[in-house]
Amino acid sequence: MTQILMPMATAVWLIDNTAMTFKQISEFCGLHILEVEGIADGDVAAGIRGADPIANGQVSREEIEKAESNPNYAMKANSFDSDKLQPKTKKKGPRYTPLSRRQDRPDAIAWLVRNHPEITDAQISKLIGTTKPTIKAIRERTHWKINTINPTDPVSLGLCSQIELDGFVAKAAEKRAKEQAKLDAEGGGETLAPLPTPEPAADAPKVEHTLESLFKPSN
Repeated sequence: MTQILMPMATAVWLIDNTAMTFKQISEFCGLHILEVEGIADGDVAAGIRGADPIANGQVSREEIEKAESNPNYAMKANSFDSDKLQPKTKKKGPRYTPLSRRQDRPDAIAWLVRNHPEITDAQISKLIGTTKPTIKAIRERTHWKINTINPTDPVSLGLCSQIELDGFVAKAAEKRAKEQAKLDAEGGGETLAPLPTPEPAADAPKVEHTLESLFKPSN
């Protein structure tokens, strides 16, 4: 049968709000009958607030009424998609950087731009929690503190972990390799330039050949 959420809290609610037997509640909630009896006696789940299984869509009121009218009836829970019942997580935005470390970000950007040109601006922004205009200014050397920037590994600055940095580098390198392979397959890769034709020396005598000179035996 479908496993329900918050079985202990659900059992508390069913004990307080229905006439179901301990056996029915234990089977529905997936608890041992002694646990259900302990909840009813106040020895188990003290302080746990009951969770209404009807309100959260785990069972219908009709099912509860069937169980109340027939002690031998095994109540069936509604099927549900567990992913839909999980709390939604917020989309990951730019990494939060403590105020005390924000002044170090230009140094980290300069280090990444110099040592890992394969990493995109979007990846740098996500890795150390900066903005694309800041990265662009450092790339173009128009940043207001460009003369005092000292390229420094972001890991040593505490702006990211070594595992995170390695992951971004590997992903960027893989993407670049795929793009290069696609260009090569389409014939857009670099080709060798043709060798230049040597020009005759300016002072070399001009020799005109005739049939007689070509077949004349050499001395």
